[in-house]
Amino acid sequence: MVDAHTSLYGFIAKPARHSLSPLIHNTSFQALGLNSVYLAFDVEPAQFESAVQSMRALPIRGINVSMPYKQQIIEFLDELTPVAKQLEAVNTVINQAGHLVGDSTDGEGFIRALQDEQVSVKGKRVAVLGAGGAGRAIILAAADQGAEVTVFKRQNSTFNALQDRLTSWSDHICVLPYEDEGQMAEVLQQADVVVNTTNLGMADDTRSPVSPLVMQGLHSGQMVADAIYAPLETPFLAQAKQRGCQTMNGINMLVQQAAGSFNRWTHQEMPVDKVKDAITQQLEHTKK
Repeated sequence: MVDAHTSLYGFIAKPARHSLSPLIHNTSFQALGLNSVYLAFDVEPAQFESAVQSMRALPIRGINVSMPYKQQIIEFLDELTPVAKQLEAVNTVINQAGHLVGDSTDGEGFIRALQDEQVSVKGKRVAVLGAGGAGRAIILAAADQGAEVTVFKRQNSTFNALQDRLTSWSDHICVLPYEDEGQMAEVLQQADVVVNTTNLGMADDTRSPVSPLVMQGLHSGQMVADAIYAPLETPFLAQAKQRGCQTMNGINMLVQQAAGSFNRWTHQEMPVDKVKDAITQQLEHTKK
């Protein structure tokens, strides 16, 4: 029951109404008997600074941040964790008595999701399709875990700068053009873990992030993951499963990055199984 002692948490994005974060965190609060509530705030760019500063005044105990504000929020925070500083992106803000700390839990969410599938990336070859915000967090986390990471990025105006930036993080990161189908086929065939972080295959998009030629090289013994969670099985995952690969959709990655935020705010562990059940039910209901 919401009362004068209820702690407030939230999600800031544009748009925000589609987010599963309120379901994730409110399910967790209820399961653990915490007097807290989590709301989604659809914030216009002109009001963004005011929205962040309101955390100190209200006070809001913590927020998650998504597009287009993961970089923009940094200038309004008091402190960044080392990983947020390196990524130059924030998805979690902790309000420590008016002192706002920015963090990123996207990368650890990927690693924890793999661990739930009994998959470790230490000393393994990881291929990452795409290098957007979530992709970069996954790249850094995998490299920090001791993986050899090959990234495929579109060869556009940002390619060279991002290549320099990513390879500066680790000698174990290599960035190649997405358009080089032959090289992609060779790398993915030899990879232990392949993860799609592009939006190809999301919602009603029936496209795969790889060509049929590249797909033919996938085989049993590989883990193929997709950061997309709607649909639960993208065309990419369905094709990988047919090739005998172990597959993982984006549900647990989403839940595990949320669990990182939840722990930083409450110092408690998120009941991830209950949360995953709630999300699956919601997505199945929405599909009907």
